Amino acid sequence: MSDRRQDSTASRRAFLQSTSAAVAAAAITAPQLARGGVHTNGSDTIRVGLVGCGGRGAGAAIQALNTQSGNVELAAVADVFDRRIRQALSASKKEHEGKVTVSDATTFVGFDAYRRLLDSNVDLVILATPPGFRPSQFEAAIAAGKHVFMEKPVAVDAPGVRRVLAATELAKQKGLAVGVGLQRRHERAYRETIAEIQEGAIGDLILARAYWNQGSLWVVPKERGEAELQHQVRNWLYFSWLSGDHIVEQHIHNLDVINWVNDSYPISARGMGGRQVRTGARHGEIFDHHAVEYTYANGLVMLSQCRQIPNCWNAVSEHVHGTKGAADISAGVIYDRDGKEIFRATGTRDGHQQEHHDLFADLRNGVIPNEGEFGAKSTMTAIMGRLATYTGRQISWDEALNSNVSLADVDSLKSFDDPAPVKPNEAGEYAYPLPGVDIEKYIDW
Repeated sequence: MSDRRQDSTASRRAFLQSTSAAVAAAAITAPQLARGGVHTNGSDTIRVGLVGCGGRGAGAAIQALNTQSGNVELAAVADVFDRRIRQALSASKKEHEGKVTVSDATTFVGFDAYRRLLDSNVDLVILATPPGFRPSQFEAAIAAGKHVFMEKPVAVDAPGVRRVLAATELAKQKGLAVGVGLQRRHERAYRETIAEIQEGAIGDLILARAYWNQGSLWVVPKERGEAELQHQVRNWLYFSWLSGDHIVEQHIHNLDVINWVNDSYPISARGMGGRQVRTGARHGEIFDHHAVEYTYANGLVMLSQCRQIPNCWNAVSEHVHGTKGAADISAGVIYDRDGKEIFRATGTRDGHQQEHHDLFADLRNGVIPNEGEFGAKSTMTAIMGRLATYTGRQISWDEALNSNVSLADVDSLKSFDDPAPVKPNEAGEYAYPLPGVDIEKYIDW
């Protein structure tokens, strides 16, 4: 490594260490809340409302309560299922009995539960319902003057992405924090590695590879007499109007990393995908594999794979190749052109917890973070890939972002007695995309 590179690396590591120390100090000393007031209840306690009490929502609530940046309490909860609320409260109380102040008056059930929660005396809301509901709930939270942490992805279609981008701008105007659950951006090992790459460790970027290949996930069997809408919400992973398909719901993490490294978003996508193994009705309407080639304006090409099929080669990782070397970003390792290791990250990797530490420390220090734009645009990157695999066409960024095709009108849903946006046939099977056939169903042409 050259002297310049050594000096650069030393100064950067010193900066990262001082930044981590500052965050830790903020967590210990818990200084005054953000200028303009992060809370509405007249104390130094940040009152959190949880919207969506499934496993990820309960986990996010506990991680928020784990922060040592001053007093934080879980004050209100909302979900369409009362059972999930009870489970989330039980899990939260097990970890933080004294920090859970939810009462019957701040427990809300139903499709409009999030609106009633936003009327309560909470300062920050965690949005962890199925992604199809995210744009509506995010809009409402910002309109109500609440800080927001929302899970990824932030939408499932282009109209939803545009709503999130507009609400993100409103949040900036109102001085409201927006966190997005793309936790790799908070993992210190990722940040160290990407800083090295962006400073030229592997030269000009040529090729990127991104993977989320794994086996199958959970399925909830349909109960006798269960309403179709309830069945789909309980199995939200397998319906595009709720999850966006697994390329959007899951693979977004890897796509976001490459966007981050390249500091831009792809201008086009083309690819293929289908249902090869998960072909039954219990797996709804989504594909079980996608392979997409993305192109960026600077010439970088990203080869992307995601698959949920058992007994296959698995990988969850991101890689970039440049004119001077290559990097396994997920492993935090950089190599020169001869394959010699020239850098290895030493930072922490618990991004799920760190993103909450960072959010609450920022608020206590008068910093108002806003991750809405990259959250929305990385969501759009994943949606563009899905549009390419569903239609079999090459899709441009502008075509994808400006599409008016909406997968569902979730704002119209009032109860489980309402018709589901996707309807099965008499055999209980769902229509799934046919590339080269179902084109206008998914994008405007």
